[in-house]
Amino acid sequence: MALRLMDGETWGIIAVTLRLTLTSAAVSAVLGTFLGLSLEKAAFPGKGAVVRINRTLMGMPPVVMGLLVYLALMRKGPFGFLGILFTVEAMTVAQVLIITPIVCGMVYSAARQNADRIRAFGKTMGADGYQAWVLLVRELGGDIYFAAITGFGRAISEVGAVMIVGGNIRNKTRTMTTAITLLRNNGNYAEAVTMGIALLIIAFAIQTTSDRLRGREPRFDENY
Repeated sequence: MALRLMDGETWGIIAVTLRLTLTSAAVSAVLGTFLGLSLEKAAFPGKGAVVRINRTLMGMPPVVMGLLVYLALMRKGPFGFLGILFTVEAMTVAQVLIITPIVCGMVYSAARQNADRIRAFGKTMGADGYQAWVLLVRELGGDIYFAAITGFGRAISEVGAVMIVGGNIRNKTRTMTTAITLLRNNGNYAEAVTMGIALLIIAFAIQTTSDRLRGREPRFDENY
């Protein structure tokens, strides 16, 4: 049986997915960019170890992060008093912790290659500290954008962590990816495939809109 896209429950699932994905991707983009640029500029003992730790976190299995967040937010956990386990907020926390190291690592790598040259140019133009920071962000805009879009792709495709901390609760924390998992487990393969196609269409639409808002419509001869 085909997925009934006009069904109210389906639209609710889509709404939860968009709320979770866009929020976690936006927060991770801001935090990751700030941490990546700060890490590149900072000089302190053990910086190499911090970079390696971040690279390790870039490959953190989502189910492991989901478990850690679950233990932290459970009633007897250190943050259990917040009472947000099995909510969209808990799912957002898990996704931000997964995505931020990815954005941080990508921005750090780009800044490490170009930041000195950009700062030197800013210095010759008489830029102060704040102006040099703004110039750096602007000149690394393409790399930051790519890192943010990569984070968005990770957010919209996540299933393991959100399943653990969200509980896949009907009409509350069920996302498109967790719904696909449930449909597959129930043997509703046609609906699962249709939901997957809908997810891809939404991801493509958001990507296209983002590209156009940024003023860079991809061309066949562009390198990505």
